[in-house]
Amino acid sequence: MKFNVNQKDLQNSLNYCQGVIEKRSTLPILSNVLLEAKDSNLKITATDLDLIFVQNISNIEIIEEGQTTTSCSIMYDIVRKFNNEKKINFNLVSENKINLESDKSSFNLNCLKASEYPITDENFKDNEFVLNSKKILKLLNKCKFSVSNDETRHYLSGIFLHITENEGAKYLTAAATDSHRMAISKTLISDEIKFEPIILPKKTIFQLCSLLDDFDGDVKISNVKSKIKFEFNKSILMSKLIDGKFPNYFQVIPKDNQKKLEIDLKPFLTSVDRVASVSLDKKDGLRMNLINNNLNISVNNSNSGDGKESLPVKFDHELDISFNPRYLIDVASNMDGNKIEFYLKETGSPALIKDPSDYDSIYVIMPMKG
Repeated sequence: MKFNVNQKDLQNSLNYCQGVIEKRSTLPILSNVLLEAKDSNLKITATDLDLIFVQNISNIEIIEEGQTTTSCSIMYDIVRKFNNEKKINFNLVSENKINLESDKSSFNLNCLKASEYPITDENFKDNEFVLNSKKILKLLNKCKFSVSNDETRHYLSGIFLHITENEGAKYLTAAATDSHRMAISKTLISDEIKFEPIILPKKTIFQLCSLLDDFDGDVKISNVKSKIKFEFNKSILMSKLIDGKFPNYFQVIPKDNQKKLEIDLKPFLTSVDRVASVSLDKKDGLRMNLINNNLNISVNNSNSGDGKESLPVKFDHELDISFNPRYLIDVASNMDGNKIEFYLKETGSPALIKDPSDYDSIYVIMPMKG
């Protein structure tokens, strides 16, 4: 195998591969990427057995076709330190050695045979639909911060994707909760699509977000039983799904929170962030004391001190309620407009939070005691 590839193209591909590969894998071959040079195309594959990432770099100068596997992290580290305008020449010197050359640098890396690389090819053709990359990215970004880190309830450690219907319109809807807070976002779909409800794992979500960040166009999505596949124009991401039943989150959405609080988003976000600085462990509640168009926020920590700030708001009731400041910051940081709306009931009741510039996304946060 012998080929030349552009440094920047290879670095971009290996960067994605780094996100897939497990750093402490028990199988040495899983630390490697599979390189296949064929028909003016370099195909790079990375997997951790649950997630498979494939990217094609086209218009490659191939002198001799072939395939091998070599360490992803070592190759990535070398490639990113090469001059990014240069070509890198690859030459498979022997079955277990590949040579990389660029400018005056030369490296020999150990290889393992391509035939040992564990990849499976599923037939995903049945349930296929197309969605714009920015729509998928929005769904994931609006929900990913609410995904649970609790390993014991594995069915909460992902985003629940499913089809919902409202007044005859169909939506692809995403929901995530860690049982203290919840995020829900939906996007309108025009075509009649067949899509079984799935729970997308956390690692897949973050890998998908980094791919979608760099891509503008249609993504082909297809799922079979326990796997899902996302196809871009030059990349494919396949993932196992979380096996489990997502709770009926509709029941948790407050239905009769009549007290509406409207705040300017930026001042609220910066105030909460500042006042929360006093808290050492971020477990202290941020108290919101509301009296007729005035919000007093405060944090009191017996070990480190206290802080408070006041903000003008729109609110014609009186209420005292405390929240985890981290949750407020997460929600406010994901809003698009310049206002944030809270729908409140009483001190011990969950708050419903909306973004007036995006009514397709809602958030629910449980209050804290005291």
